[in-house]
Amino acid sequence: MSTVSGTTARESSPDVETLSYEQARAELVDVVQRLEQGAATLEDSLALWERGEALAARCQRWLDGARERLRAATDRPADRLAEGGAAQRTSTAPSVKED
Repeated sequence: MSTVSGTTARESSPDVETLSYEQARAELVDVVQRLEQGAATLEDSLALWERGEALAARCQRWLDGARERLRAATDRPADRLAEGGAAQRTSTAPSVKED
């Protein structure tokens, strides 16, 4: 296993799946900064890149989940019934055809 800053990446970092969005984002920012500065070895760079990919995916899952929660909160059944009822009332009105 590769080392990053003297310790193995897996030993020093918590499991990505246990991180909150804020934790994953903060660590991702750190990983990007470290990659931009240049890691000591190719193996270290690869380990950082892989960790960054996992962190980015975790952040995306958090954002996708938040988007779904917002969508569910704004698309409640009561709202749909009110909208559907208004739509039904206007769509069931007889149409008048003028010649």
